[in-house]
Order: sequence, then C-alpha cells, then structure tokens
Amino acid sequence: MVSALRRKLLRDLWHMRAQVLTIALVVACGVASLFSMSSAYDSLRGERDRWYARARFPDVFSSVRRAPRSVLGRIASLPGVAIAEARLAEEITLDMPGMAEPVAAHAVSLPPHGRSLLSEVYLREGRMPDPGRSDEVLLHEAFARAWGLRPGDHLVAVLHGRRQRFRLTGIALSPEFVSVMQPGTLVPDNRRYGVLWVNEAALAAAFGMEGAFNEVGVRLDRGAREASVIAALDQVLSPYGTIGAYGRARHPSARWVEQEIVQLRGQARVTPLLFLGVATLLVNMVLARLLGLEREQIATLKALGYGDREVARHYLSHALLTALLGAALGVVFGAFVGRWFITLYEDFFRFPSLTFRPSASTLAFGALASVGSAVAGALSAVRSAVRVPPAEAMRPEPPPRYRPTFLERTGFHRLLPTAGRMVLRELERRPGRAALSAVGISFAAAIMVAGRFSLDSLDLVLAVQFGRAQSDDVTVSFSRPLPPRAVYEVARLPGVLYAEPQRAAGVRLRNGTRVRDAAILGLPRASVLRRVIDERATHWTLPGEGMFLGRALGERLGLRAGDRVTVEDAEGAVAPREVTVTALIDDMLGLTAYMDLDALHRLRGDGGRVTSVAVRLDPAYTDRFFARVRRLPAVSSASRRQSLIDYFRHETSRMSATFTVVLAVFAGIIAVGVVYNNARIALSVRSRELATLRVLGFTEGEVASVLLGEQAIVVAVAIPLGLWLGKGLAWLVLQSIDAELFRMPLMISRTTYMMAAGTVVAASVASAWVVRRRIAGLDMVAVLKSRD
Repeated sequence: MVSALRRKLLRDLWHMRAQVLTIALVVACGVASLFSMSSAYDSLRGERDRWYARARFPDVFSSVRRAPRSVLGRIASLPGVAIAEARLAEEITLDMPGMAEPVAAHAVSLPPHGRSLLSEVYLREGRMPDPGRSDEVLLHEAFARAWGLRPGDHLVAVLHGRRQRFRLTGIALSPEFVSVMQPGTLVPDNRRYGVLWVNEAALAAAFGMEGAFNEVGVRLDRGAREASVIAALDQVLSPYGTIGAYGRARHPSARWVEQEIVQLRGQARVTPLLFLGVATLLVNMVLARLLGLEREQIATLKALGYGDREVARHYLSHALLTALLGAALGVVFGAFVGRWFITLYEDFFRFPSLTFRPSASTLAFGALASVGSAVAGALSAVRSAVRVPPAEAMRPEPPPRYRPTFLERTGFHRLLPTAGRMVLRELERRPGRAALSAVGISFAAAIMVAGRFSLDSLDLVLAVQFGRAQSDDVTVSFSRPLPPRAVYEVARLPGVLYAEPQRAAGVRLRNGTRVRDAAILGLPRASVLRRVIDERATHWTLPGEGMFLGRALGERLGLRAGDRVTVEDAEGAVAPREVTVTALIDDMLGLTAYMDLDALHRLRGDGGRVTSVAVRLDPAYTDRFFARVRRLPAVSSASRRQSLIDYFRHETSRMSATFTVVLAVFAGIIAVGVVYNNARIALSVRSRELATLRVLGFTEGEVASVLLGEQAIVVAVAIPLGLWLGKGLAWLVLQSIDAELFRMPLMISRTTYMMAAGTVVAASVASAWVVRRRIAGLDMVAVLKSRD
C-alpha cells in the first residue's frame, strides 16, 4: 500500500515538475540567503574575536598631546588595568612614484624591545624591522597590495618636514587597523592612505618626542569596569592634554567591523523570511488546488482502506520533497554567495585568515526553516481535504453560489469587453487569493528596492558633500593647529587662485548626564569653498554666535534649537564654556558641530589657529603645487576632491553591477514563482471553462486574456505595493546603521524603482508566455469529457 502511494507521489511530482521547481527555487533563495549571511556573520565575528584575543587588542584607548614615559607606570598601577602600553603615532606623508599629490600615512612606533604587549602585529610576509635600525619599516598589507610593494622595496617619507628613505622589511596586519580609512573619507582608499610601523627611536627623533608618548592602550583585568578605568585614566592624563579615553566599542576600526556584523545579523534574520513566506504561500496555493482537483482520488484512496493520516502524509510529502529540493539547491547556492561575501569583505577588512566557515547548526536551521515553511503552507489545505467524507468526495465539488458583484451592480461591466468582465468578476469573487498573490509578487520588487537603495543614498551623499558642500580642488591638512600665517603660505604656492582657512577642534559636549565626543568644524561665515549643506541641499548660513549641531548628535545629547550645551576642550587647554545650539541640521558627517570660524577662535582663545586650508587651484600648476606641498613640514595630507569622487564612483559602480544582478535573480525567482504557479493552477482549475470558450468561438488570444488578464492586474497592483514595502525595508536598514559613524539619507532613485518594476514585469511576462503556450496546446475534446 505504501509503495503504491509512493509511486503516485513520484508521478504527481513529475507531472507538476515545473511548479515544483519554481517553488523549490524560491525556497532555495531563502535557504541560500540564510545560509550565506549567517555563515558570513559567524565567519566574520569568529575571526574578529579570535584575532582580538590572540593579538591582545586593548579594551581602552587614549591619546594625549605629549606625556612623559614615567606616567605609564601610574597607568599600569590603576585598579582594573592588567596591561598598559604607550607608543607614538603621527600622521606623515609618502612620496609615491607616479602620484602627483602626497600620499598620507599613519605612522605607529614599534617598541624598543621589538614585540608589542598589545595590538601585536601579524607578519604576513618578510621580517620585523631590526630594533637597532632607524631606516626599516613594516607596511600594512592593504597599502602594500595597492602599490605592489614587497619586502626589500624602498619608501620615501616626509616626517615633520624631513625626507627619509625607508627600507620595507615586511608586510603586516594589526587588529586596530582591520579597516583602514583616512579620517573624513567615505570609503577606504588604499592607494592614498596607509599604515606603517617605524622603530620608536626614529619616530621620536623626527617629531621631538624623545622620552614621551602620545597614545596608550590598556587591557583590563577580568571583571574590571570599563567606565571606572576610563575615568581614572582621564584623571591621570588630564595634565598632558588628553582628548579623552574611550572603550573598544568606540574605536574607529572596531566600530566599522561591528557595524557590518550587526547589519549581517539583521539581514540574516529578515531576508530569508521574505523568501520562505512566499514559499509558504505558493505551497498552500498549489496544494489547495491540487487537492481540489483530486477529490475523487482522495475518496478512492479512502474507500480502498487508506486512513486520513496516510492520505495526509502522502500530500504533505509533496511539500516536504519540494522543500528538501529547495534546501539542497539553497545550500549549494548559499555556499557560493557566502564565499562571494567573504571576498567582498577582504576588500574592506583585513584579517589574518578570513575564510568562509559554514556551521552545521546554520545548515540544519536552514533545512528546518525550509521544511517548516512548506509544512505551514500545506497543513491547512491537507487538513480540509482529508476531512471530507469519501461519499461526498466522490461527487464533483459543488459550484459556489454567485451573486452580482459590486462592479456589475454599478453597471461598470458594460464598458468592458466580455473577457474583461470575466477577469474582473473572478477577481472580485476571490479577492483573498488575488491579495495574497499581490503580496507575494510585491516582495520581489521590495527586495530590489531595499537592496539597491544604499547605492542611491551614497550617490546623494557624493552629490551633496562633494558637489554642493565642498567645491575646493584640494584640501591641505596640517599635522597640528598652525597660526593664521599658514593660510598665507599656502595661498602663495604655485597655482593657488583662492585659499580658505578651516579649523577642526576636538571637543566633549555635555548636556546634563549626556556626553558625546565630537568635532567642531569652524568655517568662515562667508565661506565659498566649504559650506554647510543638509541632505535636502539647503545652504545654512553660520550664525555669528552659537553653533549648528548635526541632528544625530543633537538627538543623542537630548538638545533642541535654543538649548545651551557645555563645550569642553578635548585637550584640556580651554576652560569649559556654554554655547547656544542655534539649529539642528540633517548633515551627513556623523557627530559634527559647525561654528563661525571667528566665533570658534573666540571660544578657544588660541590666536586664530587653523588645521586645514581649502584651495581652488589652476589645473596647469597641479604638479608644481604638489611638489611644493610635499616639502612643507607641517602638512599631513593634501587631498584632491576629484580624486576622492573618482575613487568613490569606481568602488560603488563595481559593487552596483554585482548587486543588481544578484538582486534581479532573487526578485525574478519570486515573481516567476508566484505568477507562473498562479497561472498554471488557474489553467488546471478552469481548463474546462476555457475549452468551452474556445468551442463557443473565442480565439486563443481572447481565452489567454481571460486567464492571464487576472495575473496582469495582480502584477499591476503588486508593483506599487512592492515599491512601498521596499522603501519601508530600506528605512529599517538605515535604523541599524550607527549614525555616529556615518549618516546616510533615505534616497531611492527612479532608476532603482524602474529596475524593480522592470524585473517583476519581465519575470511575469516570461511566465505568461510559458502558460500561453500551454493554453494553445489544450486538448478540448479531452478537457470537455464528462467527469461523472
């Protein structure tokens, strides 16, 4: 008896192979997204945690202007401190061949004994520098690969105005530079910013820091309170101009990695639900219609002695085998996508060994999720079918009782052709089925919108920040605040048409118990090259007194326009002052405040010092300008705005093409799965009706329009619903992004909307074409035979 049901199951699956395959592909997308994202999440988080522990990544960090080495002993003896290590860190420039502008780099000192107690570097290639040599360095792998450098090559660096030639002994990684991004940039540019490690004596001699340090890292004892150690550390370092200690959670590189891990975890929870939800809907639709067509077969099986459980198990097996097929395909596809994810991460995050490591628990959960979605879709249909008594099931299903629909009562149907009336009548009499189908198809458009919106938002950031807010050609940044005469020195460089001063000051903003470390950007009130622009491209004129706050910063401090905020100088050189918050603006730079440059000078009282100069440059003098800039001792970087724009567009366009293809495949599978199965089911159920129409003289086109017109209306309703759902999903994604790192506006372009709608339409048309061919192949004689 079991073997007979098994043979029937295999015949049914083969007969419905196209529908089974489309449902299995939807399940496969759900399992693939779950498997790939969860495994990538486990791989990224696991490698980070292992490396942080192995390399003894500090728990607390602090920077100072200059502190004597003797202070390190006091720090190491603080309660809760297990290990403390001090070092030097300075911004320098590199003279790279073929690059007109100077390349910025972050130079970190290596301890005299040769091995760091904290943040131990991982040597990828070559050897450590000889502690007795001042001309040997290690180079971060990202920068070395971007320039094709190997151990034995040489670098020319400018350290505090003095050119020095270094020999590269090795290529290394560090847990504090997993993500290497120059401050103020949007994406890592490994050709224009790098990290290198220099023997401490060489760096100290170049910057006059003998017997001193400007950075310290602390590893905590087990059970120590981070807040208590930070407070104690700030107290020890306050006489030396500390900018405030902070925990690992606020370390720039660690925050970027954590942000990606959090987003991956969220996507691994949400995205598979969309696919598995559609799969549940499809299984329910297909089985409900199949069971309706096989009422007589179910009755016959019961008459032959099969019980309700055996019949239910037989039809549940349809769903289970479909789900298992989808799960198998999903694991294969998920492994491919997961490895692709890891490849993408290797461009942004540098770990010693970042590999795709799928876990057995994720694999098992994916299989259970696919089976669960199939069973959930099948249960209600199977339960209602097996409860029908055999005698009743032997008779054809009674036709539903129809009444005139709303459109028929209003007389609107008279304006439509016969086929159109039939389509609207069917939709109005079964609105629930049409609504569920529309929701399923809408998920396809939603996935496209939610997946591509970030590219649109980044384009807006680029257009506003580098198009409207910044119009300079070059920004010359200094390693420390300089007197106003530095602006005039830059203005006299070859090719400079206009130079404009800027001042960035690290501060701690306090409103009651709420505290945030931030930066105040001081600009001339009539600034030409740098303006305050919000995400709506509105220009804000700086007030003579008071400050603008970015909305994200203001909300975290609980401030509104008109409130007063306490400004504490991060270096401790100026007494705390209260400043009025003039307005909150929707900027894109995270935790930033804006002030009139003269007002900032008065606040600080340091003689009008500047930290950078924005320059408008004659293109004909570009090479001469940068040749002179490289020789200026206090210059830490000189970045061209157009170079940043070009690199940003290159990176986003590379990601855009790949993401669009993947999302289009996912969206197309959902649309095909819903539209094709809807049309095939309708064709099976209404084949007698359609054949009758052909006998009555309807053409093949008219008959097809009756069947496919319903699907066309469902698709037309689903597309705007999907675009709206996609915008909602995009908003949810934005809520998971740490606005203190980067504030991205919600922007969805017409191109993204058109791609989403076009993908759904193309998949629907392809499905309709396949069904249209089946309509043309209807055997009217066989279909019209009596079922009695």
